[in-house]
Amino acid sequence: MNGGPSGFHNAPVTRAFLLVSAVLTIVFGVQGRSLRLGLSYQNLSENFHIWRICASVFAFSSTPELIFGLCLLYYFRVFERQIGSNKYTVFLLFSLIVSSLFEILAMVLLKDSTLSLLASGPYGLIFASFVPFYFNIPVTSWFRIFSLHFSDKSFIYMAGLQLLLSSWIWSILPGICGLLAGSLYYMNAFGIRSIKFPESVASFFSRSLASSSRTSSSGNILGNISPYAGRPVQRSYQSTTHIPAPLSEASIATLVSMGFDSNAARQALMRAGNDINVATNILLEAQSR
Repeated sequence: MNGGPSGFHNAPVTRAFLLVSAVLTIVFGVQGRSLRLGLSYQNLSENFHIWRICASVFAFSSTPELIFGLCLLYYFRVFERQIGSNKYTVFLLFSLIVSSLFEILAMVLLKDSTLSLLASGPYGLIFASFVPFYFNIPVTSWFRIFSLHFSDKSFIYMAGLQLLLSSWIWSILPGICGLLAGSLYYMNAFGIRSIKFPESVASFFSRSLASSSRTSSSGNILGNISPYAGRPVQRSYQSTTHIPAPLSEASIATLVSMGFDSNAARQALMRAGNDINVATNILLEAQSR
């Protein structure tokens, strides 16, 4: 199972976040400080530093966690492609802030020596993403191994379970806090799903994060998609006079892997004359209404 076309086309926020997370993990690891980045009740009550909270959101505490975490974040770029970079940035910030608040609240309430230091890393964003992954990404295939049935989503769940149990209770708690944050977003708490950054702010980050992807995406099948689902699309969807070619099953599978319904994907491809770029824009516009 994949998250659509390879690379970070139309996912500049995910690309920037992965880069920052990898660089900070390496930097703190070289300095020998990675194991001290996690939150603890002692740090919060006696030696509070805002940089520690910020660092604990981005940097993983070990190489295996970094590998599994980056792989999951890379796959979950499908959500940025689905809802647009603007709304995905809101989801990212909401997940990280709310999950961090839940972690701080848990540390204050528990005051347990066994939770002396939580695992660091973007657990909040990763496990918040599992909520829309569970509800919105359809199963496209099933297979069996030794009489056990698995779906193509099973590999993502297994990677998440591995990350959740990587540091036992010290990583389970951040994972649970991330799931709670993702559930609040999915339930549209405080109307969060309708919030978007002002167009001026969105344009600034679009230019700074997506400039390289726009210049290099002219040959990609999704290169003409707007980074923001709500931005008007200038391309016309008028039907052509020639007889449309049969729908490409590969194009349908690509749209389904991005989280769209298979029937909606077929209808969009029919309207777009089997052009996956136009079909994706049609689907994104339909979701933004």
